[in-house]
Amino acid sequence: MNDRQDSRPRQQVRYDAYGRPVYRPDAPERAYDDRYGQPPGPRRPEPGPASAPAPVSAPASAPAPASAQIPEPRPAPDYRTEQFSFVEEPDEESQDVIDWLTFSQSRAERRGERRRRSRKRVRALAATLGLAVVGGVTWLLLSGGDDKRDGSAAGAVRERNVIVVHLRQTRGGDSSTALLVDDEGAHKGTTLLLPDSLAVSGEGGGATTLGRSVLDEGTGGTRDALNTLLGTDIKGSWRLDTPYLENLVELVGGVTVDTDTAVPGPRPGDRLLVAPGEGQSLGGRAAVAYATYRAAGEGRTPQLARFGRVMQAVLRKMSGDPRAATTTVEALAQIPDPSLSPEQLGACLARLATKAKAGSYETTVLPVRADGTLGGRAADTLIEDVLGGAARDAARNAPPRVSVKNATGDGGAAEAARVTLANGGYTFIGAGSARAPQAASAVLYAQGSRAAEAGEVARTLGLPERAVRRGEIPAHADVAVVLGRDYPPRTR
Repeated sequence: MNDRQDSRPRQQVRYDAYGRPVYRPDAPERAYDDRYGQPPGPRRPEPGPASAPAPVSAPASAPAPASAQIPEPRPAPDYRTEQFSFVEEPDEESQDVIDWLTFSQSRAERRGERRRRSRKRVRALAATLGLAVVGGVTWLLLSGGDDKRDGSAAGAVRERNVIVVHLRQTRGGDSSTALLVDDEGAHKGTTLLLPDSLAVSGEGGGATTLGRSVLDEGTGGTRDALNTLLGTDIKGSWRLDTPYLENLVELVGGVTVDTDTAVPGPRPGDRLLVAPGEGQSLGGRAAVAYATYRAAGEGRTPQLARFGRVMQAVLRKMSGDPRAATTTVEALAQIPDPSLSPEQLGACLARLATKAKAGSYETTVLPVRADGTLGGRAADTLIEDVLGGAARDAARNAPPRVSVKNATGDGGAAEAARVTLANGGYTFIGAGSARAPQAASAVLYAQGSRAAEAGEVARTLGLPERAVRRGEIPAHADVAVVLGRDYPPRTR
């Protein structure tokens, strides 16, 4: 019994990947296959012992034993999807895709964060600008008239270019002076004619006339005197002697002028050089004759106005191209003033020519009294309109300009005040004499920032502190003084 049991083949057991037994040759028939849990097919017979195969020498036609016949193939098991377990192995391409998606997502997040920060910064900047605008408007509203006047003057200075032109007559030595003002802010040009009788400061602080200054001080000294008087910032001087004016008119092809008088020839019996009337065509010689003509017994103002008409007519014929205008200036063969090169003069004339052609140009005379002082409120208004109150910025670092009107009844009081102010470092501007004397002196200032200077002027002249007060002053002055009978006699 035991021997038979020992001779039986041992059980052979296999296990799948999950540790389950899958095959036992000697196991009894079971209802289900141990490996896949399916009904088994026909069992394949076990092969016999190694000595059982048929002898090699057996005839080929002899039928094989039944036990040696090949069994029929077992049908393929019916597998189902849920019976398999898939193991995912790492894939380098899959990992690269994951990394790229992660990088793209993080980059998109960073871009979004930058956009959010940019929007925050823009909102913060807009809020800051809004507060600044509101604060600026509030400050302007609360600052008062003085600050508003100062601001308008500062803007005017930056927008205006001014040159002075002197027409010198080779015969007789008379001169005519005008300021050519290019107002870029208002897009207009102006010829501001200055009478020769205008009182300006001479060498050493003394008083002289504009015509005398042109002869004695030259272009440089006259330019400085005009800057002091009018508060302008003149860029340069242009000396235009009558032969050069004649050549200039010929270079531009003649001018057309509305003439107000007839200009006779140089000798009796000669025909008229210029006929009166509108739209008169003038060549170089006729234009010079009209610009310098002064009838017998006629004042200087009509002659100055004729010079202004000729200058405006020349500008209408000048080229608006700076290079072409510079070529015209160079063709005059003048020796340029050190303050104004041909290129600078040509550029200025081209800008003025553009405005003259467009009709945005005017010619006017600065009002001057018989004593040479500026003509009161009319002159102040003209200076404000044409020069834009440039006085206060052009002379910001210069000595304060003090306008002095004599109301003492003593003709020598103004000269005594001039000497005292000059010794104190101030710029004296004569304002003539009052029609009637007044008892008390007055030291006036218009801007609050000039109050301290007005007090110093009063102490310099020996006037009481009560004389200092806010009031209306000329446009070309920083402080105005009206000398009354209380002006100290020791300064007379």
